[in-house]
Amino acid sequence: MDSARARAMQVALGQAATLVVGDPLPPFFHQPYFWTPEPAERLGRDGHPKVGGVIPDMGLPRRMWAGGRLAFHAPLRLGVAAERVTVCEKAERKEGRTGPLAFVTLRHEIWQGGAACVTEWQDLVYREDSDPGAVRPVPPIAAADEEEAVERSFDATLLFRYSALTFNGHRIHYDQPYARDVEGYDGLVVHGPLLAQHLMLMAEAALGPLETFRYRATSPLMHHEVGMFCRKGRTLWVRGSDGRMCMEAEA
Repeated sequence: MDSARARAMQVALGQAATLVVGDPLPPFFHQPYFWTPEPAERLGRDGHPKVGGVIPDMGLPRRMWAGGRLAFHAPLRLGVAAERVTVCEKAERKEGRTGPLAFVTLRHEIWQGGAACVTEWQDLVYREDSDPGAVRPVPPIAAADEEEAVERSFDATLLFRYSALTFNGHRIHYDQPYARDVEGYDGLVVHGPLLAQHLMLMAEAALGPLETFRYRATSPLMHHEVGMFCRKGRTLWVRGSDGRMCMEAEA
């Protein structure tokens, strides 16, 4: 796990580049590692790798990262070789209010020095293409009784840099015409894992080293919005500019 990627992540998040070989990796900083580059012919129209193998084909065209949970068993150390083992733990289709949905859970185990350091469950949701005339579901309203709040904004450059660091080719994060005309968003979508990353760092700063963390996206935060990152005890959330809940979490 080379320290250059971790320092690049620090800079992208607005921190000083301080991490060196031997340092423990901050929570969720393993995202710039373990990706597998795919040739262009192995990508779907959305820029994601095509389904197949460990990521099943659920017969629906849109796929996104909707949430997850993590168990931190031991710190990952920079400069030490690590291995990630991934299995598909669950795959099921359901009928939602807006049409068919599919849910897939991947379990990643990250090993270093012969010991499991992090277990991560990644929840994917599959949907049909958006119908411009359909009534959109109303997102939940976020609480406003936080003990701590930090305002954050996300421009297109930051979204591009995070996509590059994590080798995430999903076009909703950098291709505004695609995000608007094909997937029906009114701007670029801030990565769910990027929101979760800030919440994890917030939780660690307030509560100390994390043992577990769970998060769930409830509404996309757009690049032209300001998000409020909130904490009350072990409960955390991201509030959109109109008061809606964009992500809820528990540390």
